[in-house]
Amino acid sequence: MRRLPHVTWLRSFEASARHSSFSSAADELNLTPAAVSQQIRLLEQHLGMQLFKRLAKGVELTDVGQAYALPIRKSFQNMQTATDGLFSTKRKSIIRVRSSISFAALLLAPRLNAFRNQHPDIEIELSTTVWADRMSDASIDLDIRYGGGDWPENKIHRLQIGGATIVCHPDYAMTLGNTPSVDLLRAAHIVQIVGSETDWDRLFDHCGFAQPRPVQWMKADSSLIAMHILGAGHGCAIISRSFVRRELDDGRLVAPFALEIAMGESFYLVERDDLERRGDIETFIDWLRQQDL
Repeated sequence: MRRLPHVTWLRSFEASARHSSFSSAADELNLTPAAVSQQIRLLEQHLGMQLFKRLAKGVELTDVGQAYALPIRKSFQNMQTATDGLFSTKRKSIIRVRSSISFAALLLAPRLNAFRNQHPDIEIELSTTVWADRMSDASIDLDIRYGGGDWPENKIHRLQIGGATIVCHPDYAMTLGNTPSVDLLRAAHIVQIVGSETDWDRLFDHCGFAQPRPVQWMKADSSLIAMHILGAGHGCAIISRSFVRRELDDGRLVAPFALEIAMGESFYLVERDDLERRGDIETFIDWLRQQDL
């Protein structure tokens, strides 16, 4: 196998090719222009090819020099990337967040790019669950839950999201009319979200309907799944406007009635009790609580 050129020659060659100047390369490498010129000459002798044309002002790559410069530059970039990735003294901190699936998919995930742009040294590991009321191990730092906030953990932060309303596909909305009535709603195909059964009772109270809640047509264990059912063109559900904001804005779903009720319970950000005090955790909590959900 042919012996590879000395790495210092290649470093001088790469810098000179990038700057089209031995002097500029020398400034970058903390060498003299004469030293750079000598290293280029040794490299050319080793390869048996002229890599630069020496001009009155500066230098210019020959055709073979141009072809050689590209893979050499790429090799140095790869070495730099590997070195930074494995041996960088400044490691990214990692926050492990578990969230209810609807909150994660519809509210948190679309905003994480903005968080990383603001805080590039904090990495978020996001996992989801449908129902959770405690952290069973140390693999989770923060938990986003839906409920009454009466859990055993000591640090619990309430998150504000929009009120709920009836939503459905535009085609299905034509069967409901513009004004809610007992007869229409009791005949409607209700997609009931598990854990939010009392939403229909409160909506009936809000509308002044002295009737029991309508019978469900179908059940879904999350708002996310309910929205996919509705998106197929049939049924209606009571869902937070925060969850369906994009679908309402682009017309994929509609809110046929001008009514809104408060959510029966709330979303909370829960810290693990034995979590040490960390600046990155506080940064994420402050950021999330400031979001317009």
